[in-house]
Amino acid sequence: MATVKRLPSAAPAIVYRAFGGPDVLRCENVPVPLPLPGEVLLRHTAIGVNFSDANARSGTFYRGQREPGAVIPGNEGMGEIVALGDDVHGFKVGDRVAYVGMGGAFFENTGAYSTYRAVPAARLIHLPDELGDIEAAGLLMKGLTASGLINRFHKPQAGDTVLIHAAASGVGLILCQWARHLGARVIGTVGSGQKADIASKHGCEHPILYRELPLVEEVRKLCPEGVDAVYDGVGKDTLLPSLDCLRSFGRLINYGNASGAPPAIDLLTLSKKGSLSVSRFALGDHVRELDDYHRALNEVLDLYAAGTIRPLIGTVMPLSEAAAAHRLLESGKSIGTIVLVP
Repeated sequence: MATVKRLPSAAPAIVYRAFGGPDVLRCENVPVPLPLPGEVLLRHTAIGVNFSDANARSGTFYRGQREPGAVIPGNEGMGEIVALGDDVHGFKVGDRVAYVGMGGAFFENTGAYSTYRAVPAARLIHLPDELGDIEAAGLLMKGLTASGLINRFHKPQAGDTVLIHAAASGVGLILCQWARHLGARVIGTVGSGQKADIASKHGCEHPILYRELPLVEEVRKLCPEGVDAVYDGVGKDTLLPSLDCLRSFGRLINYGNASGAPPAIDLLTLSKKGSLSVSRFALGDHVRELDDYHRALNEVLDLYAAGTIRPLIGTVMPLSEAAAAHRLLESGKSIGTIVLVP
């Protein structure tokens, strides 16, 4: 095993030992692991904060989630390789790399909220020189989410109109840009005038302050026949009204629950409202297979290199302030992406 310098025996990480709110997150010194065969040891330089982290921490979202022992949260990390295990090929000490998830459910095999982490080399990608670590933490997981929504469910095309909820969120901003790139007309919901301005600058032609204006009425003014698809990362507050925003044979794709768990839907309601389709997306399914994972990441990086999509970094915080980052994330007041830095 090669190293750049002598490694510390322990380093800061965020740990929780019980499900609950953000206050269960504690900053502790934990042992620095040694990479096993096929693994590399990363020194994290940027960590993406995602709703999957908050869902896992709360213990109320994922089925099959067991009571925590000592869990380090997080699924998305960028960093520098500081040591190699045996049988690692294509990487060397000093490389800038990143990963999103470990190939399973996003409450399993977490560990990104740490200074050092041993990661299977198969889950790593090299970061291009033009993409900084913090910007990468706002791009990759959000970009993979947008990739799954677009490539697995509804790929917008010229002439389409789509509705994107939480258009000023990390995923929402990338969805707006990607959908516009594909030729669609984009309507988006936002929670403030500031968010409306930001969404407008990222491809959302028609931002709607959905807490102040009647959503369905405003959408139907813009698109009387109804939109072709709705991308919904909000859940409880937006899912049912979204059905009335769709054209016949339109599709609603839910991928998040920022306002709470989505309500149940009677299948007969879908036929009465125009033969609609409703889907639920889980990112883990989109990137479980390594070929799919790398193909999707390369597509996101290609779109970034072409200038088609750009993440918005809203807040950068020290790793030790992870609890405050989760409070901000769940408040609905954040814009773009929150990034933690060890």
